[in-house]
Amino acid sequence: MTQTELKTTPLFNAHQKMGAKLVDFGGWNMPIHYGSQIEEHHQVRKDAGMFDVCHMTIVDLLGSDVIAYLSRLLANDVAKISGKPGKALYSCMLNNEGGVIDDLIIYAMAPDWVRVIVNSATRENDLAWMRSQLGDNAVELTERDDLAMIAVQGPNARALAGKTLDDDIAGAEELKPFNALLINQGADNERFVARTGYTGEDGYEIVCTNEQVESVWNNLYEAGVKPCGLGARDTLRLEAGMNLYGSDMDETTSPLESGLIWTVDFSDPDRHFISRAALEKQKNDGIKYKFVGLILNGKGVLRAHQKVIVDGEGEGELTSGTFSPTMQKAIGFARVPVGAGEHCQVEIRNKLLDAKIVKLPFVRNGKVLAG
Repeated sequence: MTQTELKTTPLFNAHQKMGAKLVDFGGWNMPIHYGSQIEEHHQVRKDAGMFDVCHMTIVDLLGSDVIAYLSRLLANDVAKISGKPGKALYSCMLNNEGGVIDDLIIYAMAPDWVRVIVNSATRENDLAWMRSQLGDNAVELTERDDLAMIAVQGPNARALAGKTLDDDIAGAEELKPFNALLINQGADNERFVARTGYTGEDGYEIVCTNEQVESVWNNLYEAGVKPCGLGARDTLRLEAGMNLYGSDMDETTSPLESGLIWTVDFSDPDRHFISRAALEKQKNDGIKYKFVGLILNGKGVLRAHQKVIVDGEGEGELTSGTFSPTMQKAIGFARVPVGAGEHCQVEIRNKLLDAKIVKLPFVRNGKVLAG
């Protein structure tokens, strides 16, 4: 696919003006950085940065059966947020065998309205699966391709974003983590603010119309929020212990072996969500692998698909890896035998290097938690 064939977000012109290095990201022409990925990483950890996430897919589910529909569709239990306007829930959407079709965030905005944000790379598959499961439920599914989204992240993100949104943000200052607020509704002036993100720092994800988004982006920049690319987003989410779909889990892997068991709610025996029986069988048969963090003891770089060897237990595999700018160490996620302790070795360029197995996350809210 050539550069001219790649899809672009409504912020493409803004990226070009700001000198972004643009790359092919799942068919989208997206900024990898604006000069220094490392500086952008530290900008988010220490101050505030913003990311173009307009490529993400926003879906609105409307109808009297929306809660019943999602109770079956998702592994996490939407009943936990039903009746709590604006409350968000993270969940996996599973196939019949227990594999992860996608991970997503849902926002229960009203008894008959739930907003869902899914990954861009899985958009077609997600929408097809969601539609195939509608059945007789009174639910209307609408892809909101008229809307765009910016993530503003960092310890100063909310304060700086508040300066740009003026009266619109009144009320959002009191917004609790993992909650959202609809400020304006309507085709011409929708403004939706969620206190969520993908960096391990506080901040907002701001949804507005495609026509408004460049103005919102420029106002944030003038307020002191620096643009950041996909490179920093990846190192930040890795430090924060946040999975990436397609790397850390996919349709061949179960959430029980991907560090996502906390997103599967078995508590209601009468809730027969898709693949419940498959996951219960997996639990009863014994989970063979666990999802962990790795820190390389010496020099080297951890990358996906490197072999992990656990003495006396067997082998595992790295699913993601990077060099942590905050910790100044090589870190990664790995799926390892469930009996693994604190020590392992990673095969890098035909050499076995010692690594430490740790509990995720590595970094959260600017503090190193694993070392």
